[in-house]
Amino acid sequence: MAVLVCLAHHVGEPVTKEELLQAVWPGTFVTDDVLKRSVSELRRVFEDDARKSRVIQTIPKSGYRLMVPVEPVNDDAQASPAPVRYEAPTASRQWVRPLVVGLAALLIVVSFGWYWLRERFRQTSAFPHIHSIAVLPLENLSRDPTQEYLSDGLTDALITDLAQTGSWRVISRTSSMQYKQTRKSLQEIARELNVDGIIEGTVQRSGDRVRITAQLIHAPEDEHLWASTYERDMQDVFALEREITADIAHEVKAQLTANDHALPTHPRPINPKVLDMYLQANFRLDRFANGSGDGEKRKASELFQQVIEAEPDFAPAYVGLATAHLNREQSSGEDFAIAKKAAERAAQLDPASSDVWVILAEINQENLLDWSAAEADYRRAISLNPNNALAHDRLGQFLGEIGRLDEGLKESEIAQQLDPSRDHMRLILYLRREYDRGIAEIQMMLKNHPGDGYLYITLYQCYTKKEMYKEAVQELVQALRLFGLGEAATRINRAFARSGYPGAMRQFAKEFERLHDTKQAFFPGNLVLIYAALGEKDRAFYWLDQAYQHPDIVGTDMPLPYLIRDPMADPLRSDPRFKDLVRRMGLPQ
Repeated sequence: MAVLVCLAHHVGEPVTKEELLQAVWPGTFVTDDVLKRSVSELRRVFEDDARKSRVIQTIPKSGYRLMVPVEPVNDDAQASPAPVRYEAPTASRQWVRPLVVGLAALLIVVSFGWYWLRERFRQTSAFPHIHSIAVLPLENLSRDPTQEYLSDGLTDALITDLAQTGSWRVISRTSSMQYKQTRKSLQEIARELNVDGIIEGTVQRSGDRVRITAQLIHAPEDEHLWASTYERDMQDVFALEREITADIAHEVKAQLTANDHALPTHPRPINPKVLDMYLQANFRLDRFANGSGDGEKRKASELFQQVIEAEPDFAPAYVGLATAHLNREQSSGEDFAIAKKAAERAAQLDPASSDVWVILAEINQENLLDWSAAEADYRRAISLNPNNALAHDRLGQFLGEIGRLDEGLKESEIAQQLDPSRDHMRLILYLRREYDRGIAEIQMMLKNHPGDGYLYITLYQCYTKKEMYKEAVQELVQALRLFGLGEAATRINRAFARSGYPGAMRQFAKEFERLHDTKQAFFPGNLVLIYAALGEKDRAFYWLDQAYQHPDIVGTDMPLPYLIRDPMADPLRSDPRFKDLVRRMGLPQ
């Protein structure tokens, strides 16, 4: 009401944001978002469209202007309530009191009938439909780089909760986080992610208090729809984040489906120091995902273990611990045992966690070779959170590995929609032997991720199947250099110059066997495919048996189920030893 009074005092004149903030909230820390929310609420009451305003006009990057005339009314002391006292910013306000009396009457009407009015105006106003949302990285207002883990962690939590709250499509964090400190406009980002709703905001921490601002933008029109500010103790930060989620869901009128799960209404408080450790551990896991190596996973594991010791019933810490021990560059049977135990404990504490069931599915698929359990766990993860891009991606790959290629393609396409900045198509296209399409997809991804060695590995395989051996070796050499094997890459390149593709493959096999002999890495899957390409079946089956006997220590090598379907293993398929292995694994022939 005070914002409206201030605008009315300058009817027809522009009023800057700074003037409004100073007049309405003098001496108080209030962001532009609160002002935007006030204007948005006024527009709803007046049924005013921000795009074609007839009541309150937005002056871009400046302020607002009241467009309608203001008429004084008679001051009937017997019929009017006590006036609202508002100190206008100028001395001349002889006609303000009658206006304020009228506004106060309006305030009483709104106070007693706000719910009815709100719902009525929502139903009749042209509120944009939000079908898809991207949460941009929350900005760390402390300007302290050591606090980035907090803003990143809260961004991640907001994305996760929004993904399982409504019937909208929510872009995954891996695609959203690339816009951290971006200079791109919201409309550009929305086009790139194919969304119509953008959520952005800030995080500011002071001691054990944290303040979050959030706002919802209808990106195609760059129209502000909602904004709010929240402040809590750090121990209640998850409750704060879920309050934001609930407000956003209510604001866009999300219709929960039968598969949606309501958020816990009262998340358990957690000690601020323990919360710090948990968020820092997740921050290190993200650094591993961006190529920082096993060292970050080991440090993350230590932090997650400390969190568990302090808060033994905190399920997210067990999820993090399991993740930190899976898919290491150099894994062991002990890593598998720790991951399995932690994931099972997380499932006991929080069976509604989609991420837990993805981990359990991966363990059943790649380590225990239990296909029915793996599929059930993947589908449970998706039922809990249909926006879980990783679950769709892993299910797509799993279905491809067991021969259900059309179903696998569908899941991979869903993952690509939810996480458009990352590749989710190359493996299923390769398994489907759509090499040209796979090459095109990879080359498009390499424009934004030129340092992703796995993309070059699949290019090498596609070119090999197309008998484009020069191109295949070039991509292989590039991949090995990105994986830190520059000297090996140079020797393979020289071997190709001397002896062509067979010479390059023999050198490739020598390099990986040397890594195994010196206990630097264990890559039996790659060696299977190399020897298959060379026609040396006995060596290929030796390494295939090694992969079968040690599924828990293959690390980042090709998992055995995928290896069985790999087109480069075609020379082995007619051999009785191959058919016997497929039978023992319980896979379709």
